[in-house]
Order: sequence, then structure tokens, then C-alpha cells
Amino acid sequence: MKKTALVILAAGIGSRYGGGIKQMTPIGPGGEIMMDYAVYDALEAGFNKVVFIIRKDLDRDFRELIGDRISAVTETAYAYQEIDDLPEGFSVPEGRTKPWGTGQALLAAADVIEEPFVVINADDYYGKSGFRALHSLLVGEEEKADGRHALSMAAFRLGNTLSDHGGVTRGILETADDGSLLGITETKNIIRTESGAGISTDDGVKPVSVECGVSMNMWGMHPAFLRELKDGFPEFLRSGGDPMKKEYLLPEIIDRMLKEGKVSVKALPTDDVWFGMTYREDLPQVQAEIAELVRKGVYRSPLFPKV
Repeated sequence: MKKTALVILAAGIGSRYGGGIKQMTPIGPGGEIMMDYAVYDALEAGFNKVVFIIRKDLDRDFRELIGDRISAVTETAYAYQEIDDLPEGFSVPEGRTKPWGTGQALLAAADVIEEPFVVINADDYYGKSGFRALHSLLVGEEEKADGRHALSMAAFRLGNTLSDHGGVTRGILETADDGSLLGITETKNIIRTESGAGISTDDGVKPVSVECGVSMNMWGMHPAFLRELKDGFPEFLRSGGDPMKKEYLLPEIIDRMLKEGKVSVKALPTDDVWFGMTYREDLPQVQAEIAELVRKGVYRSPLFPKV
């Protein structure tokens, strides 16, 4: 069986969640956290390795909470995103306290990723179909197509990815008729409205279709793409923007590389309903959603044997 990995971005601070470590909040009836369900669905789809990208200060607690449990059922590896993990010649601006975004996080795992992989957020529930579709594509495609890095992604329906408790940021997709990705527009403060959805701005709410495709940071990639991330990081650090807030973000990186002709991306539509914990008020709804899936037999509880 071809080796494929699930890479989980779990180093986020979770500021909008109220400062807590939302990735470690129990949501399942057996004390499961969000990552348990992603790992379970990925293993079911055929992935056979899990890479956790975390903060070093969380290492011991993380392993006790989930890592040791997962290492008992599949191969695992760890990488650590640190704010001062920068290319030679660069230093952390005085006063900056947060790492440099999802692109830097993925770079932190470059030494432990040797196989095709899917990268996801730690605090999102993605459903099953995206994992199945991405795995099927990854095991059958080559690293490059027409000289470009071959990427893939799960394209969610916007209406299936909104929070009832505030605005969310989504990468709105522009796709060709054959499903090829043409561009991503990172869009902030998308809210649920009486008529569907809208983008909240200082000038009011601009309607947006709930049927449009969006990125939930669920990407299929090959290891060679990590070299592109590494090469682009110094340029990002030298570029403009607020040095306290700027981030090296995967959707923005991939959008730029699309325009430069360096990558091709297949957007694989999924009708699964996303849910996550953007806000602390999301927690009861997430717990109720998981309990219903357990009741229907979609998941067992506990998901994995305790260690």
C-alpha cells in the first residue's frame, strides 16, 4: 500500500476562541477531541501516517491527550512551529508574539514528510468524503502535471461552513468547468444572513452565494511542494505588511503560485457539512453534532483504545 500522510496544523493560538487551547477541548461523548475524528476518517480513507504540527510547550500534554493514543494505531511523527524558526539572516521583529501562519507551520514538518499528504486544521470537522476523494487522487497522480506541482483540495459549499456566532474567514474559489482551480480570494467576516450569507464590511453587508465553493484549508500535496514553500518564505519576510500581524498563509501562497503558473490544483467538491470551534459559543453545537453522528452509528465511542 502506498504511504500517505495526514498532516494536522495544531499550533494555533486560538485567540477568537477566548485564549483557550481549542484543539484540546473534548467534544465527543468519550472525551474525544476534534483531531480524533479527522484521524479516524483519514485512516478509514486509507491514510497510514499522521504528522502533528504543534507548539513545543504543548508537547507533553498533547501526547498524553491524543498523540500516544494515535501512535498505538498508526505511524506518527511530530514537528514544532516556532516563531523564531526563520531563514538565515532574519529575526523576529521586536514585539511579535505569534508564529508566521500555515505556510511556516507546514515548513516546520518538511523533515518528517516523505510521502503524498493531506494537510488540515486541527480545530475543524471535515466529514468523510473529502478524505476519500483526496486519498484516491493522491495515490494515483504524479507530483507534477505539465511541469507544474500537482495539488488538490476539498471544495466545500460556503453554506455548509458558516458559524452562528460571528464572522468567519474563507477562501472563496474561482474554478473552471473541469474543476481546475483558477484563483482563491481570502475573504474575511463572512456571516450568516436571513437570505443566506454576506460579507460584513464598514459599508454594510455584501451578499454572497451560499453555493460558492470555499477552501477550508484541506489540501492534497506532494513533498516537492515544500521546496517551493521554503524558497518563497524569505521573499515573504522581506515584503511589506505589518510585521506584527503578517502571515505566510497557504491559500494566499497557492493563489500566487497559480497566477505564476507554478501549480495546478484540482478542486474536489464535497457536500459534507463542516463545523468547527471558531468561537467558544460554537462548542455546544459541535458537541451536539458529534453526539448525533455517534447515535446514527457514523462513529463509535470511544473512537480509539485508551492507552
